[in-house]
Amino acid sequence: MIDPTDLEHCREAIRHGSLSFHAASKLLPASVRDPSLALYAFCRLADDEVDEGDHKTGAVLRLQERLDAAYAGQPRNAPEDRAFAAIIEEFEMPRALPEALLEGLAWDADERRYDDLSGVRAYSARVASAVGAMMCVLMRVRDPDALARACDLGVAMQLTNIARDVGEDARMGRIYLPMDWLAAADIDPLNFTRDPLPDTAVRGMVKRLLSEANRLYLRSEAGINVLPLPSRTGIWAARLIYAGIGTQVRKQGHDTISMRARTSTTQKLGWLMQAGLRSAGSVVMPRSAVIYAKPLDEVRFLVDAAARHVPDSKRSHAVLDILADLKAREMGRVGSDSPQT
Repeated sequence: MIDPTDLEHCREAIRHGSLSFHAASKLLPASVRDPSLALYAFCRLADDEVDEGDHKTGAVLRLQERLDAAYAGQPRNAPEDRAFAAIIEEFEMPRALPEALLEGLAWDADERRYDDLSGVRAYSARVASAVGAMMCVLMRVRDPDALARACDLGVAMQLTNIARDVGEDARMGRIYLPMDWLAAADIDPLNFTRDPLPDTAVRGMVKRLLSEANRLYLRSEAGINVLPLPSRTGIWAARLIYAGIGTQVRKQGHDTISMRARTSTTQKLGWLMQAGLRSAGSVVMPRSAVIYAKPLDEVRFLVDAAARHVPDSKRSHAVLDILADLKAREMGRVGSDSPQT
């Protein structure tokens, strides 16, 4: 399916770029591990280009072109793109899923902020739950209830990331905390980005984010336990490792401005062992009724796309609209940078 040379390139990219995912992936069966590494390498490369590049809009537009080429069966001549095109063909990957990730990255390029927690969940759905839904497709799982719980896990992980990176994001001019939370605490966003302080109000917001993440981590467990048995340990590991980051944040008093939560290799090994035990225990556990909980409103479109494999024309138009807006701005920027005659 995936060219071995391209796969090795993707494996090395993840080994150096995402230690947590690389550790968890080792517990997946090869039939899932290899395409997941290729998928994650493509998504990680896209995220890094937008997150770290000087011209975020241009990076998003290039990603759109790469998706178009991959789905046309003519991927860009790069290992990640060739591997992703192979995944599309082998697993019939619904385009709405990587397109949701593209939309989330476009929101980043647009420097969008979110009015409330629902907006933060909507962003998290695009940049994290979309990847979770794609992972389910790689496992040949299209059951709507299992997909909903995978999306819960994706949102929980992203909320954990946001909570951990409040200070780092603020110093880069980015705010992912709900704006109504800041307003309620009488915190001016501009002042916050200029001089973020770990005061009681901000630490309380971090705590609230982690509480919501923990609620979704617990809901996600019912979905992990209905995945194909060989894949459960790897997904349990991802759930425990990311939740462990939240535990570290709590231990440092929810201050993620003056310090950044980190987990040790020993801790990761401990969570990997726990993952194996929980996976083994899931074999004899009865199915939890939580599996049937309704999906979050913000992730429902992902569940529908992965389960039914039917494109949503309204969603496609929404993505195209924001990309067209970004393209118009990029053309204006390039035009303004051109030498005047």
